[in-house]
This record gives sequence, structure tokens and C-alpha cells, in this order.
Amino acid sequence: MKKILLVEDEKAIRNVLKNILKEESDSYVVEESENGLDAYNKIKETEYDLIISDIKMPKMEGTELLKKTLEIYPNTTFLMISGHGDIETAVDAIKLGAFDYISKPPDLNRLLNSVRNGLQRKDLVSENTALNTENKILKKKVQKRYQMIGNSEELKNIQSIIDKVAETDARVLITGQNGTGKELVAHSIHEKSDRNKLPFVEVNCAAIPSELIESELFGHMKGSFTGAVKDKPGKFELAHKGTLFLDEVGDMSLSAQAKVLRALQENKINRVGAEKEINVDVRVLAATNKNLKEEIKNGKFREDLFHRLSVIEIQVPSLNERKDDIPILVNHFLKIIAEEQGNTEKEINQDAIKKLQNFDWTGNIRELRNVVERLIILGENPITKKDVEQFVLK
Repeated sequence: MKKILLVEDEKAIRNVLKNILKEESDSYVVEESENGLDAYNKIKETEYDLIISDIKMPKMEGTELLKKTLEIYPNTTFLMISGHGDIETAVDAIKLGAFDYISKPPDLNRLLNSVRNGLQRKDLVSENTALNTENKILKKKVQKRYQMIGNSEELKNIQSIIDKVAETDARVLITGQNGTGKELVAHSIHEKSDRNKLPFVEVNCAAIPSELIESELFGHMKGSFTGAVKDKPGKFELAHKGTLFLDEVGDMSLSAQAKVLRALQENKINRVGAEKEINVDVRVLAATNKNLKEEIKNGKFREDLFHRLSVIEIQVPSLNERKDDIPILVNHFLKIIAEEQGNTEKEINQDAIKKLQNFDWTGNIRELRNVVERLIILGENPITKKDVEQFVLK
């Protein structure tokens, strides 16, 4: 049901407009006010989908009602009705935020069309407001998910580099063992950059077959190869004006490397099977667990691409190199895993944490998270040294 408030000091006009609106749709619930002050008192109690208001009225004029209403409900849709002598005032009302105005005597078809458009506009505004709220919540969740946790000097040094490089468009090569948090570094750079309101597009180069990596990165045209049933944009296009993260870039084929190098040099790409070039504005971050200089010596990675990607290099330390962060990380994982599972957060004894600090973390932070989840499921509350010895140190 759509709630409409009709504000008009002439009863005859109110009756005509009310009857027309009711005939237009059974979903319209029409209320009336004979002056602006009465309307304002109703508006303070109820949010209306549409307000149709005269301009010249006793006690409070339509423009004053418009101003006061928009202070309470900024997205209210107002349709103003004006006499011939009020056209200038009506135009001013549009500037103040009214959706439309209709001259008296009103053209009924134009009035109904404006009512329909106004209600549609209200729905769109409501949807956009809801989407913006959802996006803000989602963004907070993403930021929380990719939060870098710890107070060690090693982590502080990385965060200092991130703060400096984020405000530039410099390409960054992030290196380190599997599970150290290279993806977190990439997300942090993006979130602190001027591109943070635009896409962060991730490509796991190791997970895509070599024969498909070019299509994945640059897109393809319909019919360009078997299975190409429609045109498809690639990751470079999807990341336009945003950030492209090439994870496990050391696993990319030499053919794809050559095309990536050209894209970085010229800021242009070609979809597979297309002749037309596409301009792209993309900030590229790359990560690898391989020694790319060794890969270059072995002919598996292009040296010119390495130099393009590694304007800034960030080496992410292993967990064994930042064991001072383990207490903070453990408590962080205890909290977020409990939230994910909908359970009460468990505590952990200090002797259990010390035991974890003495462990050899070959799987790094990813392994630590798995261990904490195992202790939550199998251990007591609080988690003890005995739980660590029983379920971890075997």
C-alpha cells in the first residue's frame, strides 16, 4: 500500500483529487489536510510515500511544509500544485527538493503520470538506501575479515610501508610463504588507497588452467574458442579504475606474462578473438611464494615483467618470525570463530599460549587459525596446556 497525503485548502479540489487517486489504484491510501500546519503534524507521526501539496495555504505555506518535512524525512517525494501566479514559487520549490509541480487547474493525466513517477522514484531511493546500507555493512565485514592483526616490529614495518605506498599507484610485489597473509597486505593497500570505492578484483593464477588464463585476464569474444558462447569481459576490464590482485603470479604461463606486460606498458588490452583495443586504468598488485629471480634464471618468468611488477617489494614474514603476535592472533581467532559459529567465546590459559608460541608453524597464520578452531571444538573452557599437547602437538 502507498500512503499519500493530499494537502489543499480548497475542499472541492481535495475531493476531486482524492477520488481520482482512488480510481487510479486500490493500493493508494489517501489522507487529507486542509492546511500546512495540520499536514506537518501528521507528517511528524507518519512517513508518507508521496505528498501532494498546494503552495498558497493558511497557517503554513507549501514551501515551508516542504522545508520542514525534508528536515525529518530527506527522501520524501513532494508534488507541488500551484496557481498561475505561483509559478516562480513552484520553481523555487523544485530547487528546494520538490519532485514536480502541476499548475492549476491540474491536467489529470499529467498529475497521475507524475504521481506514478514520484512513487517509483521513492521506491528507487528506498532500494538504493537499503543497498548502500548493505554495502557499508558488507564493506565493514570485508575490512574486518582482512584486518592485519599483531603488534610485532615486523608487522609494524609492513604497515608503515603500506601507509606510504597506498596513496600512490605504484605496483607492489608481495612475497612470502603460503599462509603468511599476502592477501591481507593487498587488501590493506587497496582499502587505504584512493581506489577503495572501486573494485578489488582477485585472480589466483595457480588455480586457472594455462589455456584459460588469457581469457580470464583479458576476456574473450563469442566464438573465439570452443565453449565461448558469449562475449565475456576479463579481470582487467572488471578492475577498471580499481585494483587487480594477481595472486600466485609466479605460476602464470609465459604467454600470459607477455600480454600482462603489454597491458602494464600501454594500459590497453585485447580480448581473445578481438581486434579492438580496450583502454584500462588498473592498479596491479601481485603476490607469490616463489623466488622470482630464480624463476627468471630458469626461464620460467620474464625479467621485464618482474621489474614492472616490483616497483615496491613487500616481504611478509613467516609466523615463526613474528611469534610475539601469537597471543593477539589466538585471541582474535577465538573471538571471530565464535562469532562465525554462533557460540560463546572460549578463553585460553597463558601456559597454553606459551606452548603454541614454541610450536614450529610451517603453515603460518592459516595453520594457527585451523589449530585454534580445533581447540575450540575439542578443548575445554578455558583451553589448557593439556589441550594443546593432546590436540596439536602430536
